[in-house]
Amino acid sequence: MSQKPERFLSLDVFRGMTICFMIIVNTPGSGATPFAPLLHADWFGFTPTDLVFPSFLFAVGNAMSFTSKKFDSLATGQVLYRILKRAFIIFLIGYLMYWFPFFELRNGAWEFKPFATTRVMGVLQRIALCYLFASLLVYFIKSERTIIIISIILLVGYQVLLLTYGDAAAPYGMLTNAGTYFDKFVLGEGHLYHGEKVAFDPEGILSTLPAIVNVICGYFAGRYIQQKGKTFEAIAHLMLIGALLLFTAWVWNMWFPIGKKLWSSPFTLLTVGLDLVIISALIYIVEIRKLNGANWTGFFTTVGKNPLAIYILSEILVIAFWMIPVGNKSFFDWINQTIFQAAVPGAIGSLLFAVSYMLLCWLVGKLLDKNKIYIRV
Repeated sequence: MSQKPERFLSLDVFRGMTICFMIIVNTPGSGATPFAPLLHADWFGFTPTDLVFPSFLFAVGNAMSFTSKKFDSLATGQVLYRILKRAFIIFLIGYLMYWFPFFELRNGAWEFKPFATTRVMGVLQRIALCYLFASLLVYFIKSERTIIIISIILLVGYQVLLLTYGDAAAPYGMLTNAGTYFDKFVLGEGHLYHGEKVAFDPEGILSTLPAIVNVICGYFAGRYIQQKGKTFEAIAHLMLIGALLLFTAWVWNMWFPIGKKLWSSPFTLLTVGLDLVIISALIYIVEIRKLNGANWTGFFTTVGKNPLAIYILSEILVIAFWMIPVGNKSFFDWINQTIFQAAVPGAIGSLLFAVSYMLLCWLVGKLLDKNKIYIRV
């Protein structure tokens, strides 16, 4: 009789915290500029918000360390089918989410939104690609040393590609880096993100290479925690590796600036280092000290049990808020101006809306959990 793998509450809490914070930073209220830590760095630099997406990828790697054990009893064809199917579904959901609601208002009439102006890459698409390549690596290459070498090649190779094929005068510029050139060549400007008022995609094809390492590191961290258990030795080793990665990122930053939108290689090392420190702290607080007063961990695990579903809900629901008219405003603007900005003007009102919106999504997660509904892809 096979023994069920030990559960680690700290990893579930980490995943839930990541989703909650992601919803907060993704949906600030309108009518005021959010607090600076809740905004991404303009280009180079780092804010707490920049840690959210890499932590999501790190959590994907954590989950892989548990689910990959199921592959041992399956034929190679079955494993490939499961990996490819999951990656395809996640990618497709991400693409359809950007195309949603498939119609747009033009000259007072609703028209079908053409494929030619739909963004192809994005958050879920990057998760899908990173999961795909990381899963294939850990399945086919059993040597931990070889996977580490490949990870180093991905990080160093990414910088080499930027220096070789980017503009010699500004290889790390938003519009002059090799990643932007490649995205425009492969996808075309119409399929890129235009949130920066120009055709540039922060989740582009080339910058996916270093992001794969975030998932690989999450996988190794999850596997190590399972092997060592809830011990001080595990915490010490994770902390030491995290500190080493933070130091390496700081040094590398002198030649290759840290930046989330470029997803520079030292940015990967910085975020993995921080995630290792956070995971270590959670293991100590939750697993060893068992400081779970008022069941605060349950708040985060409620979301962590349906992370993908809650994230997708948060993205689609806010689109609906923008589409619903209230007078000459959208419901999104109306509720912010009438309630949140009227009660607490400025950045605090914006934050209160974001937290309230996160709690609304949390309630859906609570309802799903109460009914034992766990949506898996």
